[in-house]
Amino acid sequence: MPAAAVRFSTAPLIETERLRLRAHRVGDYATSMAIWSDREVVRYLSGEPLDGEAVWKRLLQHAGLWSLLGCGSWAIEEKAGGRYIGDIGFLDYKRDIVPKLDGMLEFGWLLAPEAQGRGYASEAVEAIVAWGQAHFPECCMVCIISPENRGSIRVAEKAGFLPWQETVYHGKPIMVFRR
Repeated sequence: MPAAAVRFSTAPLIETERLRLRAHRVGDYATSMAIWSDREVVRYLSGEPLDGEAVWKRLLQHAGLWSLLGCGSWAIEEKAGGRYIGDIGFLDYKRDIVPKLDGMLEFGWLLAPEAQGRGYASEAVEAIVAWGQAHFPECCMVCIISPENRGSIRVAEKAGFLPWQETVYHGKPIMVFRR
């Protein structure tokens, strides 16, 4: 992941009309567990629900990316009621994938089932793309999406991501989008 002009040690608060994008908290664990252990939520990712240990490590990764790289993921929270509904942000997982994503901002998002289909993903993606452009203006943004995940493909294309490469990741076909 490229170095930011301004280095952040934690996710800065970003607000949209209906959402609050904030740093993850220890208190997010139970809801994160419910989201990441839902087979429907992860079907286009690994296909396997995460257990408690993997969800805890994921929460620690969120904080670690910001601490080590100055960039990372946000928790997505509804302003009305303050409910944590998913994750969004930039990743640097040193993926063993062709094309290599080194030096690019890999972008990803995930929403709880009850938050899907309400325009939240597009709203959050738009806000984080704007943040990324402001802090990494010369950097290419990419996202990897299963070709079967029509919803995420629509969200990516709406945000200006275009299909760039088709490849295989962990034995499954994957599309790489670039912006």
